[in-house]
Amino acid sequence: MAFSPASEGSEASPEPGGSGSPGEEADGERELLPRLGERLVPGGRLKEVVGASLASLCLGPLAGPQRLGTLVDCLVLNYRLRQGLGWSRDRGAAAEGPLRCCGCGRFLGEPVTVPCGHTYCRRCLRRELRARCRRCRDWLLPAGGTSTAAAPLRTSVVLNQLAEKWFPGECERARTASRLEELLAQGRFREALGAASQALRADSSDLMLRIYRAESYVGLQEYKTAIEDLNFVISKMPNWPEVYFRKGKVLQDSGFVGDALQLFLQCLALDEDFLPAKLEVEKTLCDVLSPEKLGESLKESAWNSPHIRNKPFILGSEVTESYCNLQLPEQSLGGSEVLEPVSGSLNRAQSAHALNSTKDLAKEDGLKRVSSEPLLSGQEKGALLKRKLSFSEQDTVVCEDGRNKHKKQGESTKRDMTLAFGTIPGDLIDVSDFECSLCMRLFFEPVTTPCGHSFCKGCLERCLDHAPQCPLCKESLKEYLASRRYSITELLEELIMKYLSDELYERKRIHAEETAEHSNLTKNVPMFVCTMAYPTVPCPLHVFEPRYRLMIRRSMETGTKQFGMCISDSQNGFADYGCMLQIRNVHFLPDGRSVVDTVGGKRFRVLRRGMKDGYCTADIEYLEDVKVADEEELRKLRELHNFVYNQACGWFQNLRNKFRTQILQHFGPMPDREENIQAMPNGPAWCWWLLAVLPVDPRYQLSVLSMMSLKDRLIKIQHILTYFSRDQSK
Repeated sequence: MAFSPASEGSEASPEPGGSGSPGEEADGERELLPRLGERLVPGGRLKEVVGASLASLCLGPLAGPQRLGTLVDCLVLNYRLRQGLGWSRDRGAAAEGPLRCCGCGRFLGEPVTVPCGHTYCRRCLRRELRARCRRCRDWLLPAGGTSTAAAPLRTSVVLNQLAEKWFPGECERARTASRLEELLAQGRFREALGAASQALRADSSDLMLRIYRAESYVGLQEYKTAIEDLNFVISKMPNWPEVYFRKGKVLQDSGFVGDALQLFLQCLALDEDFLPAKLEVEKTLCDVLSPEKLGESLKESAWNSPHIRNKPFILGSEVTESYCNLQLPEQSLGGSEVLEPVSGSLNRAQSAHALNSTKDLAKEDGLKRVSSEPLLSGQEKGALLKRKLSFSEQDTVVCEDGRNKHKKQGESTKRDMTLAFGTIPGDLIDVSDFECSLCMRLFFEPVTTPCGHSFCKGCLERCLDHAPQCPLCKESLKEYLASRRYSITELLEELIMKYLSDELYERKRIHAEETAEHSNLTKNVPMFVCTMAYPTVPCPLHVFEPRYRLMIRRSMETGTKQFGMCISDSQNGFADYGCMLQIRNVHFLPDGRSVVDTVGGKRFRVLRRGMKDGYCTADIEYLEDVKVADEEELRKLRELHNFVYNQACGWFQNLRNKFRTQILQHFGPMPDREENIQAMPNGPAWCWWLLAVLPVDPRYQLSVLSMMSLKDRLIKIQHILTYFSRDQSK
C-alpha cells in the first residue's frame, strides 16, 4: 500500500473548518498507522513497525487481530533473515513421487483439486492449514481466505482412482489418518491414542501417525509425552512447518506463550502462508499489546526476564520505545536496524488448568529452553547443548505398549523414514485411466469440477452450453459456470506428460488439425444465421443457443475472432450473400449466455453449404467493388456520391428527435464523407451505415449488399431516400 503525505493529511485530520469529531480523527489515525507499518516492512525496520502498531493501539481498540498482520509479516521476515532462510515455497515434508500434496508435501491421500487447478490432500484443506495456494498464491478459502464456511470438499475421482491403483498401501494409511482425525474431532482422545499407537506398532516410520498421537496426548493433558513425539518428528523432518505449529500449540496450552510464539514464527518462516500459525501469532500479539493489558504485560515481562529484571520501565510518552527494548532487543544486521522476534519473556501467567497439568513438564531442565532453540545462533546452540538435556537431543522409538523410549545420539533405528510412492510399475499405467468420459479420448487440457469429476476443458464447456450441471453426477455447476474459471488440473496434466508422452503428442496433433480447420476463413467458415450485417457497422448479438455458444467460443480460441452472418432462406437455409463479423468483445453472463460486440468486415458470396456440430458452415469467396479507371466516369461517380450523401444527411436531420436519438444510440453517428471514394474495397462507410438504419425489407438490403458496383449501390440508395423523403414532406 502506498503512503504519501497527501493521504496522511486526508485521513489523519479533518479539513480546516470541518466538523470532524475527535472520535473520527482517532479512527483516521488508527487506519493510518498500520499503513505506516506496511511502509516500513520492506526496509526491515521492525522497531518502527512495532511503534506504529503500539501507537495505533493506544488510540483505541483494534477491529481484530488481523490489524496486526503487518507486524506479523515483519517479525517473520526478520526471523528469516536471522536464520538465513530463503523464500522457497517447496519446504516441508517433501515427498518424492508422482502423487504429492501441494500443501504438506506428503502422499496425496484423498486428493481434492481446488479452483486454481492445484491438488491438495483432504487433510490440508479440511483443517484449513493454508489461506493461499502454495503454488500460485490464489485464495483457497472464500471471502479472501477468512471465512470458515468453505464449500464441501469433493475428492477428485480420477486422481483418487489412480492413487488406489498405484499405491494401495499409502491410501490405507490415509484412511487410517482420516479415522484418527474423526476421533480427535469428536473428543475421543483415548480411542485415538490407542488406534495411533496400534498403527505405529505396525509402521513406526509414519510420521503423521505421531502427529495424531501427539494430539491425542494433548487432549489427555499429557503434554510431556506429546512433546516427545513432536521432537522425534522434528528430528526426522526439520523443515516441516506443521510440526512446529503443533509443538507451539502444546506449549501454548501448557502456558508457555512466549516459547509457543517462537515456534509459530519458525513455522511461518518455513511457510509464510500457514494460516493457523499466523492467526495464533496475531491473537497473541493482540492480547499482549492491547491497551488494557499493556502495562500489566510490561510489569510481568520485567519480572520474568532475568536480564532486564533491574531495568526500569517507563509508561506514558515513551511506552513504545520501552516496550520495544524490553521485548525486542536490538541487533545489527547488514547495516540496518532490525530486532529479534519476541523472546521467552512474553510468557504469561499460567491458568490453573495448565499449571496443574504441566508441573512435571516445567521441572524438566531445558524443556522450556528447547522451544526457543530456533532463535539461537550457532555458537549459542553449541554452548547450550553442552549443558542441557532436552528431548530434542534424543530420538524415540516405539515400544510394545505404544509409548516412547529414548535412545542416545549415534544409535540408528531399524528403518529410516522412506516414502514408498516414488515409482510406478509400468504394467499399472493404462491410457484408459486418463480418458475423458465425454469424448472417450485422452484428456486434453483436463479440468476438474467442484463435484470432483474431470473432463477435457472443451468437452465440459460444450456440455455446460446445454445445461449448467455435471455431465456425470448431474450436480449443479451454476456457480462454476458463472465464474468461467476452467483452470487446468496441473497434476493430471503432469502425469499424462510424464507417463503417456507419445499418446499426448498424438492427441495434440489431432487437436492442432481441428484448430486449423476451424481457423480457415474460406473453407467451412462458421455461419450465424440471424440478421443483416454490413461492413464497418456495429452488430451486437445476444448468444444463448448452445450451438452458437460453441461457435463463438471456437472463433475466440482459434484467434480468428471472425464468423459469417447471413439472413435465413426458406430454400437453402441461409442466403447466398453475407458479411463477416469481427468479435471485439464478449461479455459472459452467469448462466452461460453472452453478449457479443461485433463489427462488420468483408462481404462474401456462399459457394457451398455445410453443417458442423449443429451450426451452419460455408465455403465462401470475398467480394470487392470494381474500381472505375476512366477519369470522366470517376468524375460523374464523385458527383453522384456527393449528391446522395447530402440527400442522406438531409433525410437524417429531418427525422423526429426520438428516432434520431435511437439510431445514434444503436449505430453511432453517421460516418463522414471520404475524399477517396474508391480507397476501401467495400466503398464509403456511410453507405453501409445508412443502409443499416433505413427501414427497408432485408431482401432489398441483401440485393444492395451483393452489388460490386459503387455506382449501382448509390443509385439504389438514392431511390430509397427519394421514396422516404416524399413521405417526410407529406
